[in-house]
Parts: sequence; structure tokens; C-alpha cells
Amino acid sequence: MAGIGFELKKAFNKKGIIALLKAYGYSGLVCTGPMILGIVLLLGIRMLGIMAHATRGELGLLNAMVTYTLLFSLVMVNILAMVTTRYIADCIYMKREEDIMPSFYGSISCVLLLGCPVWGVFLHFSGVSLSERFCCYVFFGELVLVWTEINYLTAIKNYREIMKAFLVAVAASLIVGYIFGVRLHILPTTMALLASMCVGYGIMGLWYYVLLTRYFPRGRCSAMKFLRWLSVYPELGCLGICMSFGLYGHIVLMWSSPINNCVKGLFFEAPQYDVPALLSFLSILITTINFVTSVEVEFYPKYRNFFGLLNSEMTYSDIEQARIEMEQTLTRELSYTFLKQFFSTLLFIIIGTFLIPKMPMGFNDDMLGIYNVLCCAYAFYAIGNATMLIQLYFADNSGALISGAVFMFFSFGGTFATLFLDIKWYGFGFLLGSFLFAVVSLVQLKRFLAKILENVLSRQPIKNEEVDGIMSRFADKCERVYRNLYRKDILREEEE
Repeated sequence: MAGIGFELKKAFNKKGIIALLKAYGYSGLVCTGPMILGIVLLLGIRMLGIMAHATRGELGLLNAMVTYTLLFSLVMVNILAMVTTRYIADCIYMKREEDIMPSFYGSISCVLLLGCPVWGVFLHFSGVSLSERFCCYVFFGELVLVWTEINYLTAIKNYREIMKAFLVAVAASLIVGYIFGVRLHILPTTMALLASMCVGYGIMGLWYYVLLTRYFPRGRCSAMKFLRWLSVYPELGCLGICMSFGLYGHIVLMWSSPINNCVKGLFFEAPQYDVPALLSFLSILITTINFVTSVEVEFYPKYRNFFGLLNSEMTYSDIEQARIEMEQTLTRELSYTFLKQFFSTLLFIIIGTFLIPKMPMGFNDDMLGIYNVLCCAYAFYAIGNATMLIQLYFADNSGALISGAVFMFFSFGGTFATLFLDIKWYGFGFLLGSFLFAVVSLVQLKRFLAKILENVLSRQPIKNEEVDGIMSRFADKCERVYRNLYRKDILREEEE
């Protein structure tokens, strides 16, 4: 995020309205472009299905297979996402960029080893055809690759190339879907459109991989070395799981609610909840953009100055002044972010109340009520998520984990409780979890800042301590095996 903020700072320093619009457009493209283009791709594939005269059942099955694969891949990748992000940051700080690409291969291997057997068993009993199972399996592998690549691509400043890859992938997917699903009819419609998405994400994954290999040097360490960070920062792995279950769990639970619909076999959907959830989720895009442009661009220089003074021979008064400026800037920018989210949510609710029922989406009063509740829920989620990210900025991993655990427990548990109530209560479980997420993360951050010098300095170990854990021992063993196998190559490279 700091790298993104640095690039945006240069864009915002330019004068004039046009330059300002370009800066906000650039930040929006960087922060939300892939998500928006992903939604465009899903809608485009659905439109191709309609053009191919696919039945409602075929369209529902396609949507269910894509949604299931997307959510499962995101949950699996998030197990290691925050750990690998911290590992990348540490490698860059220690000027050991050559250790980054091995961790890329290692993290993908770990996720696939954990996820592929589970996903394979589910698909085997899912009730879909063998060809559809094969496409879903390939699609899962490609998504794991792309989500992992995106975590590593945050260190690359070539955002134009990143977005170009996404646009080409989306275009290729739609073209292949049109040719094989609409014009030629060589394959069944569902199979053709699912295969076209595999083609699109395959192109994206290869393009992103080329970008990574151009930027990061070839590594000289074991691919499992990064697992030591799981022992050093176990809270980050748990936090990734908590955020996944908290954010996606309410949608999955609704597939077992009284309003669910069995598409085929083990694939279910709940359109009365899924569609409002998708539309209401768009209400947090403004906060996503504003968090990067406002908090990152304005806050990061103050943050860097404060910690820079701690590492230099400066007086206490200088450090205290830097602390005050940093906290004032953080408070101001977070307040602006929350205020903009409030008006964004209000705007979505007002416009949605009048506009959405007039659109050909089959909205009824129950769906409109769920939409309004989820708009409020996602607003609190955006506030909690922004605050939790600031907690991670200060390395308050335990505080961030507490916030994430509260979010997961009450979002998942609250949604489960509403399954036994009337449809008018649907969405309130996620609202409760998001509200408590925002409150707890704000309280945790306030407590940390109240004793920031103590938290930053006094809680550090007096001397360097070796972390001993299952993952650290496994990583060390893998490192020894790697060095024994490639001893000659390592010595040659070190001599050069």
C-alpha cells in the first residue's frame, strides 16, 4: 500500500482540475479496477448465455459454479495472503528481493495442496458433468494463481500493464465465449461459457507471471522459507481466515436458508439475497478509493517521519511532535473516509429505493429491504476494515486479530440465527458483525495509540530471539535440503 501511495502522491501533486480528475481516476483504476472488470466479465458471460438462448437453469448453474469457485479460491488464498504480504514487505526492507519469487511458488503450492483435494471431493459429489467438473477444477487453480499474483503485484509500480492484462483477459474471455457459445454451438452453452472464463483467467495469470519475473530476481532459497513467518506472525494467518468467513460466510449460509434454490446437485443459490448483496457491496467502492488516496497519501509521510525519528538520534520533543502530527493526520483522514462512506451509503439507499425496483432484475419488497440492510452493513464493514488495516500498519497484529475474530463470530453466528426467522431479518446478522467489527477495531486502535511509544518500544524483545514452531522447523528443514541440492549453484552465484 505504501508503494501505491507513493505513486498517487506524485499524481496528486500536479496542479489543475484535469490533473486532479486524472489522479482520482488513476487511484480508482488501481484500487477497484480488477473488481469492477470482474463484475463486467460475469455480466458479459451472462449476456452471452442469454444470446445463446440458454435456459434459466443453465444460467443459474453457470452462475453457481463460478460463484462457488470464486469464493472457495478466495478463502483458501486468504489463509496465507497476509503472511506472504508481510514476508514480501520484510524482504524488500531487508533488501532481499531474491527471496520473494520462491515464496510465490511456495505459497501457491501450499494453497493448491490444501485446496485441490477438498475441491475435488466436492466436485465429485456435486452432480455436474465430468467436463464441467474439469473446467471448475482448472478454474480454481487459475484463480489461486491470479489471487496470489495480485498479492505480489502490489510491489510493482507498472499499474498500466497490470490493467492492460486484465482488459485483454476479459476481452479474450468474451470473444471465446461468443464464438463457441453463441456462434458455433460446438459445446453445451454452460460448458462453453465456463471454458471461456478459464481462457480469460489463464491469459491473465500468464501475463501477471511474466510481469513478476521481470520485476523480481530469481531466488536462491527454498520455496517454503516464507512458512517461518507463520511461526513469527501466527496472528496474520488466523486474521486472513477470520476476514474470509466474516465477509463471505453470510452469503454461503443463505444458500441453506428457506429462500434457497437448488440449481443442480450440491450447487445452491439464493437470488433474493445474492443480488442485493452484490449491489450493496458496490457502495463501499468510494471508501476503498478514498482510503488509498486520502489515508495512504496523507498519513504515510507522517507515519514514516515518526518511525524515522525513533530510529535516529533525535530529542524526545521532536519525537512527540511527530507523534502528535501523525495522530492528528490519521484522525482527520479516517474521519473524512468515514464521512464519505456515510454519504455514499445514504446515496445508494435513496437512489436504490427508487431506481432498482424499476430495473428488470425481479426486485420485490423483501429484496429491497435486504438491500438497504446490507448497504448499512457494508458501510460498517468498510469502516472496520480501514481501521483494521491501520492496526496492521502499526504491527498491532493481536489487536487486528481480535477485531477480525469479533467480525467473523458475530457475522457468521448472527446470520445463522436469522435463518430461523422471517425473511425481513435477513442481513441483520452481517450488519451486527460489521457494526461490532467497526466498534472493536476503533477501540483497539485508540488504545494502541494512547500508549504508542510503550507499544512500539517497550514490547519489543531486548535481544533477538529465535522463533521455534512447527512451521519454522519445517521451513528450516526445507532450506537445508535446498542448499544441499543446489550447493554448487549457490556458491557460484555468491562468488559472482
